[in-house]
Parts: sequence; C-alpha cells; structure tokens
Amino acid sequence: MRAVLSCAAVLMLAAVPVARADFEPWFANRVGNATQVLAVTGTGGSNAKMDAWERTGNGWTAVAAGIPAKIGANGLSADSNEGSMSTPTGVFTLDYAFGTKPNPGSGMRYVQVSSNHWWDGDSSSPTYNTMQVCEKSRCPFQTGPPSGTENLNIAPYAHAVVMGVNPQRTPGKGSAFFLHGTDGGPTAGCVAIDDATLVKLMGWLKPGAMIAITSAT
Repeated sequence: MRAVLSCAAVLMLAAVPVARADFEPWFANRVGNATQVLAVTGTGGSNAKMDAWERTGNGWTAVAAGIPAKIGANGLSADSNEGSMSTPTGVFTLDYAFGTKPNPGSGMRYVQVSSNHWWDGDSSSPTYNTMQVCEKSRCPFQTGPPSGTENLNIAPYAHAVVMGVNPQRTPGKGSAFFLHGTDGGPTAGCVAIDDATLVKLMGWLKPGAMIAITSAT
C-alpha cells in the first residue's frame, strides 16, 4: 500500500503532461535492469529540469515531469573533478538516503546524520568519497579547506540521496555528489530540488533506482 500511495504522490508533482508508456527515453539503454530513473536535463547555466521515469511491462512512463532543479555553478561537465563546481553528466546509481531530519518514509536505506557525520573529500584519505562518522578533532582525514570534506549537518541536507559518482573513489575525481534540497542558488556539483518534492520522490524511490544527467536530449 505504501508504494501505491507514494506513486500517487509523485504523480501529483507533474508540471507538464506525462509521456506515454511506448516512448523510449534517451537513457533507456544505459540503466541496465533499473525500473526507476530520475532524468535531469540542463536548461542553461545552473538551471535544469528533472523528470521521474518508471519502467513497467509496457515500457517507460514519466510519472513526474518538469521539476525545476539547480545544478553546479559551472553547469554540467562530462569530466568531474574535485572543486570544479560542475555537475557530472552520465548515468549513476542512487545508493541510499540521508538527512538531518528523521526518515520521512524513504523507500531506500536512510541515515539520520548529526554533527559527527562527514563526507570525506580528502583525496589522500583511504576513505575518500564515503560517509564517515567521527568527532572533528579525531577524524583521520582532513575536515577543513582545501580538502573538500563536507560536514553533513547543514540545512540543504535536511533530506538527500547519495549519487554514485566516482564509485572507484579515484583521488581528485570528485566527491560528495547528492540530490538534495535547494536554497534557490547553484550547487557545488550536486542536483538540488524543492525539499517537499524531494521527500515525495524519496517515498517513491526504491533500491536499484538511478539518476541520468545530460545537457540535452
């Protein structure tokens, strides 16, 4: 019952008519067996739109469309690097959810974070590009500039979903890419949407979902 109600909530987000089920979106051959995809298309500068797609026996159907989104201050890039202030293009996993607020009913694993939760952006650290829990004075990685490490106990992370960018954790190839709530401005490389809309999407998303980001379709 939860899944049905969550899907209905997402349907209410649609800003434009949804696509028919026999339409094949651009990412269709790049997401493997995934049945849920958030498709982000850059619309210029740090602006983008997001559509939520679901695959059924009849093909792909957009269950929400035209959700306004913000991306990196430097737009989109096919080659992400630490500190580039651009959002990477490509197809990525959505690994799990987290936030400073209690679990709002996420369909994915959810971690409630505190001031001791960090995203390790220290390229020299063996835990680079992962969530870590430690007191600042005892963290075994750099927590301040210019490391790129982020403390996760901040307002934009009331609710967030981890994007699987740089899963090999290659030093310098980027860390801390999330789908999170927007403050209205560009991001440092994440994708940001209205928090209330994000919460509805989190209730709909389930393990195995993916995010597909492109500059044009």
